[in-house]
Amino acid sequence: MKHVSDFRVKKVRTLQYNDFELFVTSDEELEEIFPGQFVNILVPNTQKTFLRRPISVCDVNYADGELRLYVRIVGDGTRTLSALKQGDTLNLLYPLGNSFTVKNVKNPLLVGGGCGIAPLLYLTKTFFNKNIRPTVLMGGQTAAALSWTTDFDAFATVYRITNDGSTGEQGLITQHSIWQNVNQFDQIYACGPEIMMKETAKLAVQKNIPCEVSLENVMACGIGACLCCVTETTQGNQCVCVDGPIFDVLNLKNFVK
Repeated sequence: MKHVSDFRVKKVRTLQYNDFELFVTSDEELEEIFPGQFVNILVPNTQKTFLRRPISVCDVNYADGELRLYVRIVGDGTRTLSALKQGDTLNLLYPLGNSFTVKNVKNPLLVGGGCGIAPLLYLTKTFFNKNIRPTVLMGGQTAAALSWTTDFDAFATVYRITNDGSTGEQGLITQHSIWQNVNQFDQIYACGPEIMMKETAKLAVQKNIPCEVSLENVMACGIGACLCCVTETTQGNQCVCVDGPIFDVLNLKNFVK
């Protein structure tokens, strides 16, 4: 069920490459959130940003009523969010979109690139809570870009690859040696740059392994009313904000070529 609620900013943590994390808490009991869903944030105290900003959920702490949100500064709205201070109020519409499929999956591979790694943390913990230790493959430009990802290590078997080789293997994420033994996995999930997800999907399809990707598109309303985020699927045009953001790659038109 979609819910509108005010949250208090608990912490803002600055990361690399204009990225930052927002930790926000609510006095109300959190609505149930599934891995892959997102929130729509009303940007406060601005006359420039009228539309809410869609942000993926990095992690959920139900006991403390806390959401962890990973944000990249790309314009005035996200820049305003980066200037928030502890104790500020933030209005969220959540949870939005569909979620990753986790039922009947026993040996998953999670593939994340750049800020697309963020929503995979909650997915990782979801599997861990089902007594499944997933494998996570993550890539970034440098070791610094992946410095925040140490949280994954407690819940997953983690492999890293960087463009400059400063941590893990060197190269692109689809060049990692793990792909030589990819048949061991029964499901692949990918989130990151579109080209990375398409190449990951291609490798999955070649090995006949089910693959889901989290699409990013321009969104305005987040509830399927404005049709800004339409994408082509084998079932016709669908809205990423309500029919997605999670899609089976075989259902996306011209995604795997």
